[in-house]
Amino acid sequence: MRSFLLLCVLAAPLLSSAVLPRIPNHGFGKRQTSSSGLTVDFQVTEPVLTPSGTSDQYGCVYTKVLMEHDFAYSYGTPFVGNYTPPPCSFNRVTMNFTVTSSGRQFDRLGLMYLGDIEVFRTSTAEPTASGIIWTYVKDMQQYDTLWKVDQKIIFDLGNLIDSTYTGIYNTTLTATFFTIPDSPATADTILPISAMMSAENQGSAFEVPGQNASVSYTLPKNVNRAVVSLLACGQSTEEFWYTNVLTSEENTFAATTGALYGGSPWREVQLLIDGQLAGVSWPFPVIFTGGIAPGLWRPIVGIDAFDLREHEIDITPWLPAILDGKAHTFEIRVASLNDDGDGHATLVETPGSYWVVSGKIFLFLGAPGSVTTGTKPIINTPPPSFTLSSSITQNATGANQTLTYSVGATREISISSTIKTSIGTKVASWVQKLEYNNFDALTDQGLVQLTIQSTNGSDVGTNGYANTYGYPITVNSSYFVSASGALGINASLTRGLDFNVYGASVFPSGIQTFNVTSPSIFAVGGRPAPQSIQVANLPLFSAALLSTTQIASAQYYSSPNISYSFGTTEQFFSFEGVEVGAPGVTDELYSRHVKAVNATVVEDSQTLVGYTFGVASSAPGTGTLLQSNMGSSARGMLGRGPA
Repeated sequence: MRSFLLLCVLAAPLLSSAVLPRIPNHGFGKRQTSSSGLTVDFQVTEPVLTPSGTSDQYGCVYTKVLMEHDFAYSYGTPFVGNYTPPPCSFNRVTMNFTVTSSGRQFDRLGLMYLGDIEVFRTSTAEPTASGIIWTYVKDMQQYDTLWKVDQKIIFDLGNLIDSTYTGIYNTTLTATFFTIPDSPATADTILPISAMMSAENQGSAFEVPGQNASVSYTLPKNVNRAVVSLLACGQSTEEFWYTNVLTSEENTFAATTGALYGGSPWREVQLLIDGQLAGVSWPFPVIFTGGIAPGLWRPIVGIDAFDLREHEIDITPWLPAILDGKAHTFEIRVASLNDDGDGHATLVETPGSYWVVSGKIFLFLGAPGSVTTGTKPIINTPPPSFTLSSSITQNATGANQTLTYSVGATREISISSTIKTSIGTKVASWVQKLEYNNFDALTDQGLVQLTIQSTNGSDVGTNGYANTYGYPITVNSSYFVSASGALGINASLTRGLDFNVYGASVFPSGIQTFNVTSPSIFAVGGRPAPQSIQVANLPLFSAALLSTTQIASAQYYSSPNISYSFGTTEQFFSFEGVEVGAPGVTDELYSRHVKAVNATVVEDSQTLVGYTFGVASSAPGTGTLLQSNMGSSARGMLGRGPA
């Protein structure tokens, strides 16, 4: 039990508003801006506390700039820089990524590497003519062993600048190094599952299909624990994979919408060791800031859009088989379904283009010179079970009018062995249980689509690690294209994420940040201002419970001369810790309820370990004026096929 003072940085009531240009017949109101006049975009997430100043009771607090770079026409030309460790000891690192942009631009994917190892995947907000700014703070403690030595930093944010797309992403990346008590163990060695292109000053993520996403390593013989992380997201024709139709029905509305994207709405990211399945991730449906309708994501971006979440797979049960002094392969694949049109489906490599994937192998070593041995792993990885159904109806002319389909899936994986390490003998195991259901209805000859999907899973590994997760999503969207070329989109959605982590996670679960016991920085609502609070008697935590829900609706209209959008987004967020030694006792650490109407925050209340903070808000705006974006098709924005 501890008592300490936090000097927190909160979003100050320093927010002003700027009146947008008035367009005939369309009223546009005010949007919430920073004191610099830029609209503040943000992702709702648990806070990452960082000490302020240059020292505290545990040692130095050292902040250094890792990158200051403007991403203009940057495809194939990432930022490349050199990192050297700070001149003091540390066991914790937090990273601050701040971006400004103005003009017209699509959302872009950003990938950061230390050498060949991807350590941060993010995406950009779409700018406005008057400009935007956002800041994201990320806990980087899991890469402690990498921060201890010199590194090449590569930040790959491919952007396009021309006479139409003018938005440059002006970025600043800093890292703060410090020490905390009760620091959890981090990996001794981290190996990339990547294309290893850092020697050529390029990003190292694989793109599948098209590349063989595999590597080969001879591992040290004294590994006590090993965990692989998978990082994967769909792009281009796979960005909205969860709305895709069955392959057999891609041409249902060929006369009205053209071919639809197929492969079914189910995806599986797989880890294979020496060609055998070692674990899977059923991906979370990330929606980037240009996804479905732009008005959904101004200024509140989608869940995980600024920090794409990784999935852990404990491969400790494999150690007796892969610590034999020989090379072993680690491969990432993405699977989808190919159906026969009669309710039967088989697993295939995803047919669309494309998925960006990478991975890491986290190795925790035993005593030098020791050798880990054990029994041959017992591997039980039967294929998933699927249920499929679909129905098509015709109108009076005989043309296809509606398409409904559903996909259900379940999978169980179990791998176990007995391992003998330098610290003793134990049973190592990895067990996954997953369940998935998707229902889709396309009506009005494919112009209207309803998607209802849920994914639930539990992972249980060695050393007390467990992860339970669920992510439901419901999306209802429709579009039209007029004879003059104008397009319109109406969309509404409800989506959520429940993510509970117990025990020894490789990645910070969020509870570690509350071990900071010195004056700290806490960014609330975007732009910070200092405020002191007293946090008393905060216990240690053994588990983190995260639950969040977004409810949103938006309209988008674009013609050759003007584009604008309206939107309302509301988000509820809760983050709790489970006390050590008291599994039935939880403490609320952070919560937030925020609502934005037409790019203006109208409600925002937050609590940090019992203290409530109100964030300045404004009356609802009446719309967001956009520069014309006729280069985008409604079908492309909704993921229903090419223009």
